[in-house]
Amino acid sequence: MVNQKKAGVILSYISEVIKILSSLIYTPIMLRLLGQSEYGTYQIVYSVVSYLSLLSLGFTASYVRYFSRYKVQEKDDDIAKLNGMFMTIFLIISAICLLCGSVMVINIKSIFSDGLTENEYSIARTLMIMMVINLAITFPNSVFDCFTAAHERFFFQRLLTVLQNLLNPFLTLPLLIMGYGSVGMVAVTTLLTVSKLISNIWFSFKKLHVHFQFKGFDVSLLKEIWAFTFFIFLNQIIDQINWSVDKFLLGRMIGTTATAVYGLGGQINTMYVQLSSSVSSVFVPKVNRIVADTNDNTMLSKLFSRIGRIQFIILSLVLSGFIFFGEPFMHFWGGAGYEASYGIALWLIIPVTVPLIQNLGIEIQRAKNMHKVRSVVYFFIAIGNIFLSIPLIKLYGAIGAAMGTAISLTAGNILFMNWYYNYKIGLDIPAFWKNILKFIPALIFPVICGTLIMILVEINSVMKLFVFAFIYFICFSLSMWFIGMNDDEKQMIMKPIQKLFQILIRKIRRNADK
Repeated sequence: MVNQKKAGVILSYISEVIKILSSLIYTPIMLRLLGQSEYGTYQIVYSVVSYLSLLSLGFTASYVRYFSRYKVQEKDDDIAKLNGMFMTIFLIISAICLLCGSVMVINIKSIFSDGLTENEYSIARTLMIMMVINLAITFPNSVFDCFTAAHERFFFQRLLTVLQNLLNPFLTLPLLIMGYGSVGMVAVTTLLTVSKLISNIWFSFKKLHVHFQFKGFDVSLLKEIWAFTFFIFLNQIIDQINWSVDKFLLGRMIGTTATAVYGLGGQINTMYVQLSSSVSSVFVPKVNRIVADTNDNTMLSKLFSRIGRIQFIILSLVLSGFIFFGEPFMHFWGGAGYEASYGIALWLIIPVTVPLIQNLGIEIQRAKNMHKVRSVVYFFIAIGNIFLSIPLIKLYGAIGAAMGTAISLTAGNILFMNWYYNYKIGLDIPAFWKNILKFIPALIFPVICGTLIMILVEINSVMKLFVFAFIYFICFSLSMWFIGMNDDEKQMIMKPIQKLFQILIRKIRRNADK
């Protein structure tokens, strides 16, 4: 299982690197082939359809918890009933998604008001139909993802993600060049979703030997699951408000161009968030096991700090690098008309950094069934985000939307959550921040290096951007290695490298013997 975790983390980061690299190459081409109007239309339709994902009602987040409980007790029949219950629920949700999506398509002009032109409405209608179908397929697919995660078979799960991230730009680009536009993009996404579903079904039955029992459902268990998942569902509403409502408001109040500019900045934020969750997601089963077996807060606090430090190293490199090189990067990447996307990205990623290095805490709350208070508080903060963003959009446009989100994130995710983790959940937050603050000396040299580059160098070409960003990466890595990282973190990096060298040496010796 340890190897599965390591493989899962490694493949997660390979997947994210592929995603980032493909975005670096693919996004500028896509933006120029689509144009701001169609890209903005795609973003605003996606932001609306994504609200249908709330139909999952938070059930996927609860499966591992109840699976872990039955696994510890060795109740295979109850696991089969649990599987049958979850599949039935998600097939019903999938049907409801199609029904709700049909209503949205019929009333599309009421949804977007006067924010779109007639041509944009025609594209939006087609996109909405395809996106709804794609989303309906993801619901049963998510059940199979839950099976794989609960069995801690992270290698297969992350391998599918790697393949998906690899194939998406390669399949989409020819369709864009042929003139299929955003419709071609969504068609490829749907094809890959179907392929993933088929692969998950094969793996679950062939390798995991998953069993379903579609009768004798425990109604009391369903009530218990709903009581648990309701607040996860509330949290999903909050995430949708925080990450989607800005694009919807911009589309209605200003138009598709402002939505496109915000969407590009938001894409940076999405990659940033996913980079963090790649580590914490593979520890969800372990957290649930600790809580189910001993509920030891000392063990949980140590794991919380350990994962937080790893996430901080990665995120501080990305954040500091984006601060120093983000402006020329967004200029070359997005092109003319997307200059404001740099400021939008900063307003989004800076305040979200703290909750991202602490995102294992969300799983600890859920495992302890203590996530309710967080969800309620965040819900009111998210509503405040809407009322704050509307006047800020009127004053500052797309930047104002990002500012409203940043203020709400700071109030809830940073101030409230650290108090709640410490005094209610039982995690050692002072020890966590002592561990994080130990990195400050290691950040001094990279900050000096980045500042000098900004002052002394005019980055007016992609080659210059690449060269000086690489120099900064070397400065940051050396400083972290010699000043910031502890022995365990260094071993985490060195072990895979040593194994790789050992494999290479063996191959060289075999070839020499031949």
